[in-house]
Order: sequence, then structure tokens, then C-alpha cells
Amino acid sequence: MTLTQTSPVALVTGAADGIGWAIARRFAQAGCRVVLADLDGGRAADRAASLGPGHGALQVDVAEEAATVAMVAAALARTGRLDILVNNAGIGDSHRPTLEQDVASFDRILRVHLDGTFVASREAARAMAGRGGAILNLSSIAGITGLPRRNAYGAAKAGIIALTRSMACEWAGSGIRVNAVAPGYVGTALVAGLEAAGRLDRARLERRIPLGRLAEPAEIAEAAWFLCSPAASYVTGAVLSVDGGWSAFGDAGAASGEA
Repeated sequence: MTLTQTSPVALVTGAADGIGWAIARRFAQAGCRVVLADLDGGRAADRAASLGPGHGALQVDVAEEAATVAMVAAALARTGRLDILVNNAGIGDSHRPTLEQDVASFDRILRVHLDGTFVASREAARAMAGRGGAILNLSSIAGITGLPRRNAYGAAKAGIIALTRSMACEWAGSGIRVNAVAPGYVGTALVAGLEAAGRLDRARLERRIPLGRLAEPAEIAEAAWFLCSPAASYVTGAVLSVDGGWSAFGDAGAASGEA
């Protein structure tokens, strides 16, 4: 697809792999100029190059306010506009029992997920003011329901839902829509690593999920594109669960498959 200076620009954090990379690909397919931001700047640059001309990459640690501010400024300097922000950057937690968790690890997870989402959204909204745009935040089923040993991650993802709703109400008058996707378990390298380490029982998880399988990253990307696209022009402040029916199933069936 031929891109021009009027093609919409999407900035995607955590875009080098997993869900973020699937989102970057989907938005590029839809005709967006995509800026892929990631802690691994080299990997992000390789991914951007694979998408073709018109796309770019940035290195960023979204846990650092100054770096996140600079990321948005750099994206604007390169493209001249910002139409979509996807706050996807995140890290896994320790999966340790609560009594073994420490404040330093707890704080790091909050800074990456929650502070990063807040700062990037604030800066993007400044750029979008007067012309509108869409912001999408990545929450999780961990932010909707309780998962054992996932205190920091769950708190961060629940905080993202609160941020999403608050910013959606505040910025609606500026034409900025803010929504969130809450994925369930997705077949990413992170989940595969947990499974290999014996920290996650895939078969048990699949018995718990009504659709009977983990999601593919591309399925989360489709939901992300819908919420950022003109098709969702009257949707803001929404949290879309893309979890194979996990949250609808409530407490019935097998428990979490995390060891």
C-alpha cells in the first residue's frame, strides 16, 4: 500500500514482538504510517523495515517519563502528525506468592504499565488536541478479575482501565477517543516461556477458556484496529474483553492454569 504524508500515523509501544508487533502489522495493512517504539530499538527498527517505506522505529523505556515524552516528540518530528497511540508496552511479573513479593519489583511493573500509559497518553493528547485522534490502552483479564500471585500486574492493568475511562470522559470534547482492550491468555513468547518453565499449565488454561484455546496475537490486533478505526467513531471509554469467554465464565470451571 502506498503511503503519503496524509496517511494516518499510529505510534505503537512495545511493538517489536508479540501483541505489539501484530498490532503494528495490522495498522500498516490498514494504511497507517506506523512508528514502532520498543525497549529493544534494534529489533523495532528491523520490524519497521520489514513493513516497508514510510514506517519508523524508536527506542524507549516507557517507565521513564522523560524518555516517553521524547518518544512522542520524536514521532511527531518524523511524521508531522499523530492520529493513533497504542499503549502496549509491558513486562511480565514474577508470579511469586504475595508474601515473597518486594516493593521494587511491584513498582517497576506499575511504572512500565501504568505510568507509561499515563505519560504517553498525556503527550499524545496534547498533539491530538484540536484535530482529534484515538488512544488504545492494553489492559488484561488480570485487571478485571483476580489472578493469584499477579498483584502488581493486576493492579497496573486495573489502573489502566480507570485511566481509560477518566481520559475518555475528559478528552471527548477534543475529539479524542480513548478505549482499552483486555486480552485473555495469548500465544506469545512470554506465555511459551512460562509454560516451558512450568509456571503455566496450558491444558488447564484451555479447559477454563470457553472457546477452548489461547488467542493468537493477530486476534487482539483486529480488536485494536476496530477500536482505533472510523468504524468505532462512537465508541469511547469502552473496555473490550478479548478473552475467549474467560471473564464471562466467571468463577465456574477450572481455576487459573498458572502454577
